[in-house]
Amino acid sequence: MVGSQASAGLDSYLAEALTGTRRFFTRTEVTVDPPAPESTHSLAWQAQSLLLGFPDQEMLARLDLLRLVSIALDDPLGGPLGRFIDHLAGTPAATLAREYTATFDHPDRCLFLTYGSRRRDRSLRRLEETYRSSGLRLTGNEPPDHLGVLLEYAAAEPRTGAALLTEHRAAVQLLRLGLRDAGSPWADVLDSVWATLPPLVGDEWLAVAGLAALRPAHEPVGTGPSGPSIPRQRGERLS
Repeated sequence: MVGSQASAGLDSYLAEALTGTRRFFTRTEVTVDPPAPESTHSLAWQAQSLLLGFPDQEMLARLDLLRLVSIALDDPLGGPLGRFIDHLAGTPAATLAREYTATFDHPDRCLFLTYGSRRRDRSLRRLEETYRSSGLRLTGNEPPDHLGVLLEYAAAEPRTGAALLTEHRAAVQLLRLGLRDAGSPWADVLDSVWATLPPLVGDEWLAVAGLAALRPAHEPVGTGPSGPSIPRQRGERLS
């Protein structure tokens, strides 16, 4: 019982500490979205969101907190995050910046989950409306379909956020496979994200192949410290 109480106290402390690290949203009103039963997923989602951000000094300064989170989480969630945090801690900042841009500026390793979709405009509007209806206003440069944005939203609004991540898990899997194929250290973060989602079954795998086929083979996506180089409401390849 004592161990359980201590664990609950640590989770509460980490949840409060992580709330102060949110980058993409400001809350405009109180919501009634109840916590999901898997409360540790909220911790994982916020940590994953931070670790998918550009590795600038602000993010790297939070590695001690993020390491505590990785230790508090069970292995399918925390183990991969711990390995990635070790990579960040042991790699020069300039190298990390180059690795980040080279990794995600690629169609198969794109952090924008609806990138290439014929209905991306509509998807972006729908996501932003969902965020707004939850009392959260999207701030900053990233588009609503950026995986880091969805993860931060899920950490704040677990029930609705889990449904959104599940809806877009074909794109999450495409990104995960692309990172694995490239031998990228960021694959560990996606393995942790994937451990919070239901698996793809049967014909759902066709959605992964379909999404890959829609994306331009050699077009730079545009990612870096100042956010995406593509507009939030991109007109190309959409209908």
